[in-house]
Amino acid sequence: MQPTANDEAGYLNTQHTVLQLLDEVLALDGRGLAFERSTPLLGSVPELDSMAVLAVIQEIEIRFGIEVPDDEVDGSSFETVGTVVDFVERLSKR
Repeated sequence: MQPTANDEAGYLNTQHTVLQLLDEVLALDGRGLAFERSTPLLGSVPELDSMAVLAVIQEIEIRFGIEVPDDEVDGSSFETVGTVVDFVERLSKR
């Protein structure tokens, strides 16, 4: 099944919200807003340490109105901007 225009618009909205969230939680002073889907995060953005991951997860829960189960969280979810967006999209569909 091909993604529809609504699917793509929803994905882009999720990506924009994730970029804002990362920029604010990690105090990136606007740098995060320029990140792309392929931008590496975990291990590449020094501000994203283990404590920051917890803060990002908490903010994801608040902004997207979802619960992030502990067993759903692993490093692969925070490898890139795209993996974070996919993570949010997947949990939003539950």
